[in-house]
Amino acid sequence: MIPVEDLLRFIREDAPWGDVTSEAVVPDVACRAVVRANDPGTVAGLAEARALFEHFGVTVRERIPDGRAVAPGAILLELDGPARAVLLVERTALNIIGRMSGIATRTREAVDAVRTVSPDVRVAATRKTAPGLRVLDKKAVMLGGGDPHRYCLSDMVLIKDNHLVLVPLPEAIRRARGESAYRTVEVEVETAEDAITAAKAGADVVLLDNMAPDAVRETVRALSERGLRDRLILEVSGGVGAGDLAGYAATGIDIISMGALTHTVRNFDVSLDILKGAGTVRVP
Repeated sequence: MIPVEDLLRFIREDAPWGDVTSEAVVPDVACRAVVRANDPGTVAGLAEARALFEHFGVTVRERIPDGRAVAPGAILLELDGPARAVLLVERTALNIIGRMSGIATRTREAVDAVRTVSPDVRVAATRKTAPGLRVLDKKAVMLGGGDPHRYCLSDMVLIKDNHLVLVPLPEAIRRARGESAYRTVEVEVETAEDAITAAKAGADVVLLDNMAPDAVRETVRALSERGLRDRLILEVSGGVGAGDLAGYAATGIDIISMGALTHTVRNFDVSLDILKGAGTVRVP
């Protein structure tokens, strides 16, 4: 669970000097409301929304847990509490649920597509997240059944192309091993030859970057012939789209990482309705 203190910065961003409209117009009364899904998909962000509403004195009942598949019209949360508090948190909570559910839904679709070909291949995220939202984006990937991959530059060694412009591949791995004996060392390559070099130099993970499925398959074969495949985790990345997943999953690799899970997010449509008598009044 993300600490509520971290989530409150979103409220301060949206209402740095209070919600002037609700404070001027809405009487100090209690209300009942529901948060409803308007799209099909995998929901995420409900725990964060609940934490924010509860911080401001609203009672929350979760009707559906994070990570569950829902149909349009499903009620996700039921709210009881001060009307002004509900309106203060409303847009921030919906934004969090919408973004996280969009990521979780896309991740679940990718995971399902890969598992139909190879149940052992994992779908992973990248660091292509929105600044300031990484913890939410990564959690959403996990709720969708994906692997968050490394969280930040401090987590593990990942030697990329710009590193290799400055330091030769074997030397880069040697230095990484010397400085980080207990950390995983991953190296990004673009050819079978470099994959073999990285494996021989002691890489734990070899990332095959921007390689077509046929080239990936040939690289896996070349590593196997040299007795290097079993000591490695093999990852593919670089412009992988939904239509590419089955082809890559069949090549014999272990991980498919997709920046598209988090850098191009389709928002999941979710709304908050304040209940009034037997009907509802939509909050804009």
